[in-house]
Amino acid sequence: MEDANRRSRRKHSAELKARVLSECAQPGASVAAIAQVNGLNANLVHRWLRLARPAITAGGPVGAGNDGAGAFIALTLPRQSAPVTLPDIRIELRRGATVVNIQWPAQGGGDCAAWLREWLR
Repeated sequence: MEDANRRSRRKHSAELKARVLSECAQPGASVAAIAQVNGLNANLVHRWLRLARPAITAGGPVGAGNDGAGAFIALTLPRQSAPVTLPDIRIELRRGATVVNIQWPAQGGGDCAAWLREWLR
């Protein structure tokens, strides 16, 4: 009776697997959405993705069946732009006949605010 209640696993064609994996490789692709459209469980598609990738690129640890050989991946790094310089904080305060012009480095904005709060008391 135990065999009668046991469900058999579905077999998926190599063409379906290849199509699903190529759809998942597209930029911005959602594995869950692709699985749903194809009537598959997302966990199954994730398993196919893990099996399709070499162990080192899937995050497998070195020494667990792979020695890291051939795992070099060239990356294109973004150009470093010139450091951004913030303009100084400039404040003109008038109290009666007195005018005070203040120029403060933008990196010290918190200190400037604390000083100004104390000065205006």
